[in-house]
Amino acid sequence: MTITADFTEAMSRCPLVAILRGVRPDEIIDIADGLVEAGFTMIEVPLNSPEPLDSIGLIARRYDRHVLIGAGTMLSVDDVTNVAERGGRLMVSPNSNPVVIGAAVAAGMAALPGYFTPTEAFAALEAGAHGLKLFPAEGASPAVLKAQRAVLPKSVPVLAVGGVSVGNLGEWLAAGAAGAGLGGSLYKPGDSAAVIKARAEAFVAAVRAA
Repeated sequence: MTITADFTEAMSRCPLVAILRGVRPDEIIDIADGLVEAGFTMIEVPLNSPEPLDSIGLIARRYDRHVLIGAGTMLSVDDVTNVAERGGRLMVSPNSNPVVIGAAVAAGMAALPGYFTPTEAFAALEAGAHGLKLFPAEGASPAVLKAQRAVLPKSVPVLAVGGVSVGNLGEWLAAGAAGAGLGGSLYKPGDSAAVIKARAEAFVAAVRAA
């Protein structure tokens, strides 16, 4: 199965990425288990978390190819190399750096770079991005995304990231988002695995109802 097929399949099962900024290796398994039980198929550990590569390695080994595990805030080719070595298969970044996108694609990772303007979006796609992350979404609006979707290729999934909640997820999906990346509305450092799982279940219910 190619990485494109992995990403497409994960999106079809649940088009939500759990962003666990600040998660620790000693708690990652319990939290990830709850997310997977709730229905999540994609988990991102931002590289500015404590010992992120250890967390990525733990859950990449645990779920193998059943869940798409990766890292966020990937800003360099070294980041791509380090994450790939731990089994990460999803590259998420806040920007559209063609060099980093190209390195991720070459490493067999699904590339989901951040963009804010059509210029950045098309540059990311030219570099090989498999999907796009509208970031920060709270700095735009569903109306902005709807306008962008009129010119972006229909086959390219766009995920809204930043400020997405259970209450407004439906608006983003109606505007053309294929899904969303969920940070503070899903996980905050110190939250229990049970609390995070309950939030995850609410998001999965919302995306299925949309």
